[in-house]
Amino acid sequence: MSTKVLLINGPNLNLLGLREPHIYGHTTLKDVEEAARKQTESYGLTLEAFQSNNEGAIIDRLHEARRKCKFIVINPGGLTHTSVALRDALLGIEVPFIEVHASNIHAREPFRHHSYLSDKAVGVICGLGVFGYTAAFDFVAQKLGMTAVLK
Repeated sequence: MSTKVLLINGPNLNLLGLREPHIYGHTTLKDVEEAARKQTESYGLTLEAFQSNNEGAIIDRLHEARRKCKFIVINPGGLTHTSVALRDALLGIEVPFIEVHASNIHAREPFRHHSYLSDKAVGVICGLGVFGYTAAFDFVAQKLGMTAVLK
């Protein structure tokens, strides 16, 4: 049985590559998910990807991940700065997670500087564009003791 990791993308990330490309770039969410799938497969991991603009749907998906996934990479989008419920869900399922943001949230509007998740995340990656996802999954593989499988 393969080790599962979960990629969660929150509100408005379905518009990645279209919305504010001067901040987020031109890479689409589909591109991010395809690259993450190839990358995780190279480590012998199975990726499950989920995106929703609905906070409740994200929380439900996190609950489903309990005891099924070994690690979560999450870009919570705007929920980063507003959602105690998302924080509680991540803590409740007891699955380690990495928080990822394509933009540098600390160089943006002051309300984006606070995250309800960062203090509980294993790590936080921000400001690296979509490369942040790549860095996150390399870290996850390292933490899980996986090495790349050469084909």
